[in-house]
Amino acid sequence: MQHDIADAGLAGRGADRTEWAAQKMPVLRSVAERFERERPLEGMVIGGCLHVTTETANLMITLKAGGARPSLCASNPLSTQDDVAAHLTVDHDIPVFAVRGEDNERYYSHIRSVLDLKPSITLDDGADLVSTIHTERRELIPNLLGSMEETTTGVIRLRAMEKDGALEVPVIAVNDANTKHMFDNRYGTGQSTIDGILRATNTLVAGSVFVIAGYGWCGRGLAFRARGMGASVVITEVDPLRALEAVMDGFRVAKMDEVASVGDIFVTVTGDINVLVGRHFEMMKDGAVVANSGHFDVEIDKEALKELAREVKKPRESVETYVLAGGKRVNLLGEGRLVNLSAAEGHPAAVMDMSFANQALCCEYLAGRSEGDKLDTRVHSVPEQIDAGVAALKLASMGVAIDELTPEQREYLASWEMGT
Repeated sequence: MQHDIADAGLAGRGADRTEWAAQKMPVLRSVAERFERERPLEGMVIGGCLHVTTETANLMITLKAGGARPSLCASNPLSTQDDVAAHLTVDHDIPVFAVRGEDNERYYSHIRSVLDLKPSITLDDGADLVSTIHTERRELIPNLLGSMEETTTGVIRLRAMEKDGALEVPVIAVNDANTKHMFDNRYGTGQSTIDGILRATNTLVAGSVFVIAGYGWCGRGLAFRARGMGASVVITEVDPLRALEAVMDGFRVAKMDEVASVGDIFVTVTGDINVLVGRHFEMMKDGAVVANSGHFDVEIDKEALKELAREVKKPRESVETYVLAGGKRVNLLGEGRLVNLSAAEGHPAAVMDMSFANQALCCEYLAGRSEGDKLDTRVHSVPEQIDAGVAALKLASMGVAIDELTPEQREYLASWEMGT
């Protein structure tokens, strides 16, 4: 079996950690149990470009239980957990092409290795598989049933492709499912970003000025958790509605130019390029901490920071200290990549449970469509019955029961004649 991992000898530890995560993923486990009985993915070749973590391992195991032949590469050079890659390869015969810290050339060679297996369904976290198919591997397009996209940044890229007429395969925006972005993005990113910052720096959040660029679902979750730890939170935004929401949620909203000189911790979660640039670094106080929790490492202008620095030190793992003129220090975490994965373990398994259940069920949805009923070429929403079904399974796993509408209530909601 083809693969490229750091050390097969790590498989035992990876197995223990993957099983630990599985304890907190009851929804995905229930899907896996049904998949094992029904085999809805029989013969499907599924290629994934996702963060190689314990939670992702449980998704890959679920897909294989359904009869699929999955393979996996990393969607970020610093997010791979090498023991997990070893576990999937050694214990489950799932081809994994991922090594933590791999350079750009090896990263893209791993993407090509997954595509060499000729997947009929792809799973993306940032749209790198789909974009590579469109630019380098167009011969795969006719046999591709579709792709799933896990993250906000990837959906933005894919909608741009659709708008330009460049998208040639159907894509399901898993990120846009309510049981994904309202929970994974908000609660997962909120907690795991704080976790990454604390592991990297051991800084005290209480009493700090915590500047968050972006008030989407990820920014919201992070803002509430930072405030809960005692920080004074400031939001920067370009969208007036999101800025207004942040104000109404009780946060200070200001321009980055206004707060760059007073912030202690800065986190970008916008999905856009050059949110923190040279002039901001020059304004920052000595010892400022800078991190990114958006998908790609483009939100912080690292080149500008390098040009300003007279020296770069590495005082701690996952911390680079850029010493500017006059001796001022700016501390960049995780090379400007996803701090929750580069400096910590990513989202808790309990929240990824819903995200990856959506992924697995959308694979079933694609695989089960007839030849004449393939999805048209555009970005699709997750089917409502899948989204609602995942929520129902999660509630059941938590022991939570909810009411049901009576026939009379259903009739009232469906009628325009009953009035008041």
